[in-house]
Amino acid sequence: MQEPLRIAFRNMDAPAAAEDDVRQRAAELERFFDRITACNVVVEARHRHHRQGVLYHVRIDLVVPNREIVIVRDPPEHHAHEDLHVAIRDAFDAAQRQLQNYAREMRGDVKSHAAPAIGRIVRLLPDKDYGFLVTDTGDELYLHRNAVLGKGFDALRVGDSVRYVVHEGEGEQGDQASTVIPL
Repeated sequence: MQEPLRIAFRNMDAPAAAEDDVRQRAAELERFFDRITACNVVVEARHRHHRQGVLYHVRIDLVVPNREIVIVRDPPEHHAHEDLHVAIRDAFDAAQRQLQNYAREMRGDVKSHAAPAIGRIVRLLPDKDYGFLVTDTGDELYLHRNAVLGKGFDALRVGDSVRYVVHEGEGEQGDQASTVIPL
């Protein structure tokens, strides 16, 4: 980091073990992205409740090239954040995921989704609750009544165009169309 790590504890005394934990986890973040400019961490003890202990709130501000990444971990409903180290761990785990996503984005490793497959209904057997569609390569795929969305299987006619997803090896005879959407 170009700037030194800044840690602040609010509404509580700063336990040495917690400060060491924050320093160690901040250093580990640089393994995932080595161009972090600054890291500011705020650990806050929220108000005491009558029946529960103190819930900890952790905020991490990371400055990286062209962006500021903010991670906020508020106390969850299940009260796991009554443990200070769990709250710190959860916040830094979230920071790590966001840094990894940012690094992928910077490298250009962005997910690309394939164009949806389009087929045409070639046979329907309504009394047996299935039919077949033909793909753009000429292969036939089995489709079951339960796979058809929209108006449903009963609205399909031979020759209708559909968009579908292939589940390889799902059916007894091999590949099967699922999530079939009439066009």
